[in-house]
This record gives sequence, C-alpha cells and structure tokens, in this order.
Amino acid sequence: MTTWIATTPDAKLVDRSAEVAATGATVAADLQLDGNEYQSLRGFGGCFNELGWLPLQTVTEAERDQIIKELFDPEEMNFTFNRAPVAANDFADHWYSYDEVEGDYDMEHFSVERDEETLIPYIHRAQEWQPDMRLFSSPWSPPTWMKRPKAYNYGRLIQTPENLKAYAKYLVKYIQAYAEHGITVNQLHVQNEVFADQKFPSALWDAEALKVFIRDYLGPAFDEASLDTDIWLGTLNGPEDMKWTGGGYGMALNNYNRFVDNILFDDGARHYIKGIAYQWAGQNCIARTHESWPEIELIQSESECGDGQNTWEYAEYVFHLINHYFRNGATAYTYWNMILDDQDSTWGWWQNSLFTITADTHEVRRNPEYYVMRHFSKYVRPGAKLLGTTGHFNSMAIAFRNPDGTVVVVAQNALENEMPFEFADPANASRGIKVTLAPRSFNTFVLD
Repeated sequence: MTTWIATTPDAKLVDRSAEVAATGATVAADLQLDGNEYQSLRGFGGCFNELGWLPLQTVTEAERDQIIKELFDPEEMNFTFNRAPVAANDFADHWYSYDEVEGDYDMEHFSVERDEETLIPYIHRAQEWQPDMRLFSSPWSPPTWMKRPKAYNYGRLIQTPENLKAYAKYLVKYIQAYAEHGITVNQLHVQNEVFADQKFPSALWDAEALKVFIRDYLGPAFDEASLDTDIWLGTLNGPEDMKWTGGGYGMALNNYNRFVDNILFDDGARHYIKGIAYQWAGQNCIARTHESWPEIELIQSESECGDGQNTWEYAEYVFHLINHYFRNGATAYTYWNMILDDQDSTWGWWQNSLFTITADTHEVRRNPEYYVMRHFSKYVRPGAKLLGTTGHFNSMAIAFRNPDGTVVVVAQNALENEMPFEFADPANASRGIKVTLAPRSFNTFVLD
C-alpha cells in the first residue's frame, strides 16, 4: 500500500493515495533506489525563541494547545530535535545575559530567572507532547563585560585566561540550571554563527580561539562537572573561501581548511568535539567536511529565515536546503522561528515562520514552510536512514527508510506544469509507482 500526501499553493495536505498507480517496475528514470544506505537521522525541530512564545500567549488556550500539539506531537510534525538560545538571541524580546555583574568570574550572580518566564515554559509545553525531545543550545553573546566592545552586539570575547575560565563556568551553570528545571541540554554548540559581527547579539570567534577554548577550558570544565552534554563545533555560518564585499567591488577570503581543519587536526580539541553544525553559508562547507571527516556527525542547525513575506517561492528554496543538507551528511534539520507575530523585529529584519499569529486580531496562520517541514517531519521518523537514489528527479526528491521498514519519498515538482513521476525500488517491485505531480507541489509517498 502507498500513501500519497500532496500540497500545492491552493490545496494543502490532500490525500491522493487513490491516484497512485502500481507499476511493478524495478527501474525508473525519474527516481529509483541505488541500494546504498547512509546516515541515520536524529530528526527535525525548531528553535525556542522569546518572540515565538510571546504571541502564543495572545491566542485562546485551545489554539495554543493546538499549535504546540501540531509542532511536537509524534503523530503530527514530531519535532524531536530542537534548539534553544543560551540567554538572548536576535529573536529575544530584549537582550540579556545570565550574569551582567562585571568581574564575577566565579559566577556567583548567575541566574536563569528571565528564562523562567519565557523559554523554560515554552520548552516545558513542548515536552508535554514530545517525550523523546532532544535539545541543543548555543550562545549568541557572552556577558557584555567579557567582550570588546562591552555590548551584546558586535565584538568578541576578550581572550584572557580569567575570561575563558569564567565563560566555561557560565556555560556549565546554564546546563545545570536547565537540568534543575527538568530540561536536559544534550548538546552545547560553542557559538551561534561564529562569523557574524552583527547588530543583534553576536560574537566573532576565529579558529585558533575556538580550538583553545574547547581544548583547554570548555572541555575540561565539562569533565570537572561530570556533564553528559556533548560539545559541538558550531554553529558555523561559513567559512566562505571567497565572498564579494563593498557592493561587489571587493572581496574577502577565508580559507576553509585553515578554519575547520585547524581545529579538527588538533587532537586535544578533537577529543571533545562530538559533531559540527552548519547553517547559512555553511551549506557550502558541509560536503567538504563530510568527505574529509566522515566519522564526524553533522547537522543543519538553523533554516534560512527569509524576509517575513512567507512566500511559496521561499518554501521551495527551503525544500532545496533540506535536500541539500541531508544529501551531504546531515543527521538533523532545524527550523528557525516556529512562531512569530506579523510585526517588525526588535532589530529591523522580520523573518519567516511556520505559524504567524497576527498582532491585531490574533489570527493563526500556517505559512508555506509549515507544509514543507510537515511533508518531511511527520513521515520521516527519527532513526530513518537516508537512501541512495538515481534519476532525473534527484535534485527534487529524496528517499528514506524508516525503522519500521517503510520507505518515504519526498518529492517536489518545481515546474509550472504537471509532471509524470515514477519511482522504483530494484529490490522490491511492489514499490514501483507512477503518478502525476501537480505544478509547484510538495509530495510525500509512504511505501510499505
């Protein structure tokens, strides 16, 4: 039996299973399995941001429950692998850290009290529906008194032994504080977007500084505290070997190998690094890392955010990103803003989201990227294996084998016209199918 769920701009999540024609074929020019199995998936998820939790408080309790259910229920979108910020990120209501007492190297004033009003209850609501939830966290900025300049935005951590030891303690105390609230932080990613020098909370890190911090401070601090949390090299929004600057008349060079390999070839740092997270311009690096370091787990840690228009065209781009990251070794794909209202952001760049809750009428809208994520996350289960495929639809389709043996094919038709689509499994003729895909559609096939 084959289940076929299809989504177009005008018709969402339509069950078209009755239209599937069985072919009994073991070859198909459009898409067929090639017999190879690759990485197992952790799953899909999103990021817990304050500007998602706050509009969620403006709807009715029933609507709030429905949104959380759709995101995290194992029978719905089944978001199992999620992200949280360590203190303020660019979608916090305002910027803060857990210890703004200058010179408090012992972290005596450390407190997650603010998170108790926003992020912690947000995560607790998700846990009600998702018993198998895993969480990774990353800071956007250290406490301002550790930085130059002393601000949440721009700058970098001042690399003194006192600062580095204190910052490692800061991150240890974050994990311990969340554990006291019943939240396990499974992974700590050292810095969000290490190449971002931005007007929102951020901090630059070069390869040498990351290597020393992980090897000599953070790793030993985790050992001393007996933490089970894994340390990840992330989140890397690059490096870009070359990018145009100054309106396209200049260029900046940042050699990939002198950044990533400079860290990984250091045995002391490598001992602590359990994986690497890529996002944004990191999409251009993941294949190189996977080829050179196949033993290192990779994930995609933040879906690119768009401009708040929530268009179908951008959802098609996100489909490409999901396909690209999994085909290049990623074990998870994490969305960014699960929920937003329709107002401007705190720093001037509004972004896409799965749900929009309008600020004036509190209407709940499901945006195009909601359907893209659902076409994957509802049907491709944690533990699924990526399957090798060949065919003319390889850039518009991808296949997985779930732990229960079902094969899931997620296929896009990006063209403006209907397209015939055939799929075959050379090892199982009963999985040979033929359908007609609607223009500009997303499609999921579940084959027993």
